[in-house]
Amino acid sequence: MLRSTQELLKYRLDAADGRIGMVKDLYFDDHTWTIRYFVADTGKWLPGRKVLISPASAGEPDWDAGTLPVALTVRQIEDSPPIESHRPVSRRHETTLAGYYGWPAYWTPVGVPAGGMVSAAAAAAPPPPEPEETEDEDPHLRSVGEVTGYRIHATDGEIGHVEEFFVRTGAWIIRYIGVDTRNWLPARKVLISPAWIDRISWSRGEVFVRAGRDDVRDSPRYDPNEPISPRYEQQLEEHYGRLHRRQEAADRHT
Repeated sequence: MLRSTQELLKYRLDAADGRIGMVKDLYFDDHTWTIRYFVADTGKWLPGRKVLISPASAGEPDWDAGTLPVALTVRQIEDSPPIESHRPVSRRHETTLAGYYGWPAYWTPVGVPAGGMVSAAAAAAPPPPEPEETEDEDPHLRSVGEVTGYRIHATDGEIGHVEEFFVRTGAWIIRYIGVDTRNWLPARKVLISPAWIDRISWSRGEVFVRAGRDDVRDSPRYDPNEPISPRYEQQLEEHYGRLHRRQEAADRHT
């Protein structure tokens, strides 16, 4: 099921034995566009700390109640390795959290948990040198809150700005970016898949897509009052698929 991050950011996080707080932000991997952490606003409970919850510990949201269950106890979260709220999340932080909670280390080869067992051959081999890491190193984690508002550019001009993200729950993958085009197409929103992005300037807050303004304008109309259906997704894929096939054919003849 696809849900908007605007909706998820209002959800309450419930531990196995009590309330944690509210979803304050979501961190995603900018290589795979996968949600890696829910950031909890714990109010006065754990002031000054950044509390991260992996989807590995999250259950299916209760859409009617507006809650996200978490398979952790309040004590576990309270005793977790602290991350200061003003600090970025480094790979060292992630490794420590994964080891504490038993979360999969998504940055390692498949099947290798953080601090988990390795083969005898691997254990006998000399360890590779650890890459230099500063406390501010960014392990490809991006904030939904930060990226919201980024300007979106087609190949021939600006089309709007990032308003929201649509996430496929369960897999917790960002499927579409919701673009507010009010300054170009009044009363219209469009959806852009991360697969159609050419590049992103994180320093300038700009996203560049492999499509012209006419291509975006002619895309299947999105109705924000209706759920995103498989039929609508198919129409989007067909529209941009035709565009990219034309671009590939043109590139072959240049």
